[in-house]
Amino acid sequence: MKNTEGAPAVPGKAAPAKKTGPAGKTGRAEKAASAKKAAPAKKAVSAKKAAPAGKQASAKKTAAAKKTAPAKKQAPLKRQAPARKPAVVPAKGAAAVEGVAPAKTIAPKSPRGESRTALVRRARRIDRELAEVYPYAHPELDFENTFQLLVATVLSAQTTDLRVNQTTPALFARYPTPEDLAAADPEEVEEILRPCGFFRAKTRSVIGLSKALTEDFGGEVPGRLEDLVKLPGVGRKTAFVVLGNAFGRPGITVDTHFQRLVRRWRWTEETDPDKIEAAVGALFPRSEWTDLSHHVIWHGRRICHARKPACGACPIAPLCPAYGEGETDPEKAKKLLKYEKGGMPGQRLKPPQAYLDAGGTPAPPLGAG
Repeated sequence: MKNTEGAPAVPGKAAPAKKTGPAGKTGRAEKAASAKKAAPAKKAVSAKKAAPAGKQASAKKTAAAKKTAPAKKQAPLKRQAPARKPAVVPAKGAAAVEGVAPAKTIAPKSPRGESRTALVRRARRIDRELAEVYPYAHPELDFENTFQLLVATVLSAQTTDLRVNQTTPALFARYPTPEDLAAADPEEVEEILRPCGFFRAKTRSVIGLSKALTEDFGGEVPGRLEDLVKLPGVGRKTAFVVLGNAFGRPGITVDTHFQRLVRRWRWTEETDPDKIEAAVGALFPRSEWTDLSHHVIWHGRRICHARKPACGACPIAPLCPAYGEGETDPEKAKKLLKYEKGGMPGQRLKPPQAYLDAGGTPAPPLGAG
């Protein structure tokens, strides 16, 4: 063997590493120390990589729990009532009425099976809406005192208020007091009342009640219901007109318009006027009875007619269970409107100023136009 201990280094070739005792041990110690330092870093990296996996596992468990949880809560949903569809009422339902806000679309409960509370709320809502449409509502008979109101109301049976208003000026000019009419010649009174229809029967009534007022009440109209209904030709309807508008005592006037509309709105199914009065009166505070009567009667004369209701121009269409019985097209319905709503004269020759301010015009006298 050649001794290479003292051999010179060969250029271009690296000299082999010499193994030395202490130096070798030191190298191995440094490697071990570096390995120990590197180990925690690897563990930290693996821990960081492992952490999301753990979170993912817990997230999966949570998601699975959330998916399974609603299954236990499905039972109560089956008992929920289905949502009601809003009433199919055109938004332009009231646009045809000048000065009236468009009808509001709501979802009213069907009147069939309607609870008492729901009926009361719907009825009062209708009255509030009508009060906004007819804030100037008033008796449509011309009168200057209680006696004239009583006679005019008796004459209004089976005819229009307009015809009565065109007839009474001549009657009151000739017989201004109960004493005068009580002593009148029946034939002369009949001739004056002929345009009102049923003039013979009405002549007997107005002369009879004038005699009763003169003999029993000193020529004054009594302010009690029980006294008024004893007069010839005076029933509860007439008595409540007088009490409500001359004495300020609340009463419901159940005329043909009132009867028709409250049944159309399903406030009651009664047909007898006294029973209608009791049924409707129970839905409203007593203090509102007189104005309620005006609102309903005015609506019946102007919009909710007997044969052809103007449904397309009705401001309470969303609240009416009979919507659709009449003309629903707004333009066609507008042509059905009467009196101030249709641009025509009203029924009074001398209407209140509030009515004139609202756009109403006086009716022409008898024989004019």
